[in-house]
Amino acid sequence: MNEPEQAIPLDPLDWRLLGLLQDNAAVSNFALAEAAHVSAATSLRRVRRLVEAGVIERQIAIVSPDAVPGNGLTALCEVTLDRQGAEHLEAFEAKAVAEAAVQQCYRVSPGPDFMLVLWVHDMPAYHALVQRLFTQDANVRNVKTFFSVKRAKFAPRIAPPA
Repeated sequence: MNEPEQAIPLDPLDWRLLGLLQDNAAVSNFALAEAAHVSAATSLRRVRRLVEAGVIERQIAIVSPDAVPGNGLTALCEVTLDRQGAEHLEAFEAKAVAEAAVQQCYRVSPGPDFMLVLWVHDMPAYHALVQRLFTQDANVRNVKTFFSVKRAKFAPRIAPPA
């Protein structure tokens, strides 16, 4: 994963390419160039620049939870720690991001210290995760979990500025 060192300016062509790639990152460079109305060389050069600058973080396949037998459980967890010193926040964050079930991890303010998005196969898997991540950590003061009953929208995309 490329970490952006410094934000680079993005022009309308960059945003057009990013929009197309966010819809389908598996598109060929030729098809991308055609859809963006530029040459294949320009498309390739621009995309490489976006990758090297860390604007394109990575290209992934998004698996539909509906395609997984049993569909699993999506949970949103608010986590509050007893001690919020930098070392305590970093320790919990490292522990959380190491868990495969943790899809997203955010430090937030105000309110809880962290918001986690979890995906587990079933309730026993959730309970095992709770034991590893929350119960065995003496610094976790409170966890409030919400279970998703329906995913109305899932659109991991960044839109151009208005």
